Amino acid sequence: MKLISYRYGDLVSYGGVVDGEVRDVGKLFGEEMPTLRAALAAGGLEDVVVAAENATPECSVDDITFLPPIPDPAKIILVGLNYTLHVQETGRSDSDYPVLFTRFANTQVGHGEPMVKPTVSDAFDYEGELALVIGKRGRHIAEADALDYIAGYSCYNDGSIRDWQRHTHQFTPGKNFPATGGFGPWMVTTDEIPDPTTLTLVTRLNGEEMQRATTDMLIFTIPYIVHYISTFTELEPGDVIATGTPGGVGFKRTPPVFMKPGDTVEVDISGVGVLSNPIIAE
Repeated sequence: MKLISYRYGDLVSYGGVVDGEVRDVGKLFGEEMPTLRAALAAGGLEDVVVAAENATPECSVDDITFLPPIPDPAKIILVGLNYTLHVQETGRSDSDYPVLFTRFANTQVGHGEPMVKPTVSDAFDYEGELALVIGKRGRHIAEADALDYIAGYSCYNDGSIRDWQRHTHQFTPGKNFPATGGFGPWMVTTDEIPDPTTLTLVTRLNGEEMQRATTDMLIFTIPYIVHYISTFTELEPGDVIATGTPGGVGFKRTPPVFMKPGDTVEVDISGVGVLSNPIIAE
């Protein structure tokens, strides 16, 4: 099932997408599970899926404003340098452990919504990634059990302000300008993607392919990432983990290629969908 968070007129809700139609379930569960994150926290994912399968269509996906699938995650953790070609193009050395950094919730926008190039920089770069959404609480999760803690998968564009990212060796400033990260269009539940190592990821800028990789090329696997992160922090339902971007980023091209107002960027992941965002100026 494709699960979305969305706005339709005055209604802000969540539900499923079936054959291009939105099946609202937020109104059904009300205060009991008012958001998709709350539904995951309540252990209600299966109930949400069943309700979406049986609900009357609310509207077409063409009529809604997409929100990030989880608009209010407690944690957004991103993995850097997790494809060999990206490590090589950046000139970095291999690491024994995942390179991690965080995003804030207000940096995310949904499918179709504009990503905003800040006024202070012209170095706004794309990074297409596979994201996972945590479905249940866990600490010290074993790799063998890690996939059981995932509720679903989505597309992510870790839009990066490269000059601010390189002010110091810490990535945080360049990753946290408001409305610079795309997330969506939906979360696809794991029953539709039983093996996340078989996916193909493509990033396009104005229709031109800029990145392509398969998820079996990840240096640190999804189970290991979940295990590693859960060792130092408790993962909670609705937490988002983006697993890293392949080679082909804009700032390592000759000449560099950065996103600018008027552009459109797409992250296309097989079995998940296509996340598309226009670029506008702040």
